[in-house]
Amino acid sequence: MANLLFPCYSYALVRSEFREAVALEEVQNCVVKLRSNPQRHRNKVYVGCGAGFGGDRPMAALKLLERVEELNYIVLECLAERTLADRYRVMMSGGKGFDPRVKEWLSVLLPLALDRGVCIITNMGAIDPPGAQKEILNLASNLGLEITVAIAYESLFSHSGNSVLSNESSGVGQGRSTYLGAAPIVHCLENYKPHVVITSRVADAALFLAPMVYELGWDWNDFEELAQGTLASHLLECGCQLTGGYFTHPGDAYRDFSFEQLLDLSLPYAEVSYKGEVCVGKEKDSGGLLSYSTCAEQLLYEVGDPANYITPDLVVDFSDVQFHQISKDKVHCKGAKPSNPCRPEKLLQLFPNESGWKGWGEISYGGQECLRRAQAAEYLVRSWMDERYPGIEEKIVAYIMGYDSLKAIGGNKDSCSAKEVIDARLRMDGLFDQEEHADGFVQEFIALYTNGPAGGGGISTGQKKEVILQKLLIDRENIFWQVNVKNSIIPSSENQSANIEKGQVCTIQKKKYEGSYATGIQRLTTNLKEPPSPVSAPSGSEIALYHVAHSRAGDKGNDLNLSIIPHFPDDIGRLRNVITPHWVKNAVSPLLEFSSFPNDQATQCPNNLLEHVLVEIYDVPGISSLNIVVRNILDGGVNCSRRIDRHGKTLSDLILSQKVILPL
Repeated sequence: MANLLFPCYSYALVRSEFREAVALEEVQNCVVKLRSNPQRHRNKVYVGCGAGFGGDRPMAALKLLERVEELNYIVLECLAERTLADRYRVMMSGGKGFDPRVKEWLSVLLPLALDRGVCIITNMGAIDPPGAQKEILNLASNLGLEITVAIAYESLFSHSGNSVLSNESSGVGQGRSTYLGAAPIVHCLENYKPHVVITSRVADAALFLAPMVYELGWDWNDFEELAQGTLASHLLECGCQLTGGYFTHPGDAYRDFSFEQLLDLSLPYAEVSYKGEVCVGKEKDSGGLLSYSTCAEQLLYEVGDPANYITPDLVVDFSDVQFHQISKDKVHCKGAKPSNPCRPEKLLQLFPNESGWKGWGEISYGGQECLRRAQAAEYLVRSWMDERYPGIEEKIVAYIMGYDSLKAIGGNKDSCSAKEVIDARLRMDGLFDQEEHADGFVQEFIALYTNGPAGGGGISTGQKKEVILQKLLIDRENIFWQVNVKNSIIPSSENQSANIEKGQVCTIQKKKYEGSYATGIQRLTTNLKEPPSPVSAPSGSEIALYHVAHSRAGDKGNDLNLSIIPHFPDDIGRLRNVITPHWVKNAVSPLLEFSSFPNDQATQCPNNLLEHVLVEIYDVPGISSLNIVVRNILDGGVNCSRRIDRHGKTLSDLILSQKVILPL
């Protein structure tokens, strides 16, 4: 398509620079090659997670760096499918293809990391790692720091220097990106001893696994050790979700702790030995919670089939993983093993594709019969759109924020009486084939101000082109990577400042950032209230599932991943009898509704869509849990969904709100 030509053009402009890099550095394909005489540099390596997503907190990473003195590496995992699509969209408009916050993050962490000898690894290079490398080198020069910055990224060229563009794989030159494994990062660590490694799209777990492979002397056929290393990596990759973030839940006796405990939340780190022994930890006496339960939620997060967790480096079986609490700040993790086959033959590649134009609008109604007025507004906008563009009404979904936008009450709207709603905000979302239709939707929605029911206000609208990332599986020999390394240069005009001792520079920077939060959030001395000991759930009576279990939801494209983790492990047998594919399908069916006020025609559409929804339930005996995958339920996935929760994160509570009767 025409709009995909811009990235090709932009990459063509820098191909001469890439060819120079190829001449200096061998290009390798992704076929697994055993390492040449790998050396063990440490008996135990400490790898910390400084960021679990692109919106994480630099100050939290700085605290981890300051307080866990054993750290050897800190990983900033900031690239998701959504952020990759955003970077692609920005590049199409002539902007930066790397994460624009990379300078902010490194200005906070680099001085202290350099002082402590901690290597920073990050995928903030996104689709322009050379650009990110240049940004960091300029930052280091301005700080008077002499550093080495390596980049590892998918290559446009094969061994011979020819373009790898083909019918099967168009490569990064057309905005495509492949999930690379740990090998390119290991290559950088082994050959350049860099202070910073910046990557393009690399599998999340591989960012953490790479320093383990390098430091502990593992080879690519040390499958047992790699499985345990992948377990540690997967637990770390979402940051504070392992240590109490995204876990506290007032009203749930087993997950309720004070808000203040979240203020001093610690990012996690892993302690991994050359034998594959793994412990995960948080800062000593920090807030949050690191426990069997938080580890269990993270273990199942977005893994699909736990017996076949696929990464570029290894397919791992998590079925028999177990967690044992060593202290309130440390958990021992064991039981990960290689699956059979133990390594994927193909790699996952993402490529951008248009998915249409999004148009949306919001308006609020309050007081008496506000829901009825919101219903009238929805009816009018749908009717106006059908009058203007016949047959397009089915491309629009509508919901009431604060009432049913998250479907947490399922299909039982009687449990939330309309008479009790005194504040209704209608949101309507449409995904259209043409920009004209999105523009027209916005115009018709704004017309509610003078043509709609009384008392509507606070209108907001918008429209934009949507890009989704479609997926291909590509043979390893057709995917290539290359590396590049450069050193910072301190300008001669700054010789005087360059002569400042490195430790002095780090001290200045450290004081600067300590001062930014020292008068605010301090290390807390509040003791975490111990949750009650779990007891078996009652039989024969109807209770909400959250009394029996906890859950976390995640997304992979258009598919939802839900865990069901009983508070009392022995309840899993009875839960298996209740949590069936039919039960799950019925619970998620309200997500397919097009309106908060469905008529007969609107009801027929969800029934048709429900036929395409597939449910898979996996048993996880090691932690006495279930992992559920619901396919084709997320309205196309995060990059084009018309729902208020485009990731499906809130759907764990949709499930936990369901009533169940456990058998005797």
